[in-house]
Amino acid sequence: QVQLVESGGGLVQAGGSLRLSCAASGIIFSIRGMGWYRQAPGKQRELVAAITKGGSTNYADSVKGRFTISRDGAKNTAYLQMNSLKPEDTAVYYCNVDVYGLSVPYWGQGTQVTVSS
Repeated sequence: QVQLVESGGGLVQAGGSLRLSCAASGIIFSIRGMGWYRQAPGKQRELVAAITKGGSTNYADSVKGRFTISRDGAKNTAYLQMNSLKPEDTAVYYCNVDVYGLSVPYWGQGTQVTVSS
């Protein structure tokens, strides 16, 4: 059974930092990439950052220079280091895992990030 376990969310003041983790287990296909999306109340889910198996990264313009995505391939775990957090970063953050051979990615249950001003 595939499981994506997210952790690291919470409440932080503006300017602070948080580190999200996403540990994937039970995936029998090779992972093509992992990513983080977020959804704020009343808004659509949006890509925050993604990393491929080869280590290429992609970031939303709004987080460039503040967030860093990384991955431990041996542990099938992705991380999102979030620095200089802003109130507009407040959202539920979801882990996304894209695997070879499947057209639909796996999603985590989401972790709440709240940034107070």
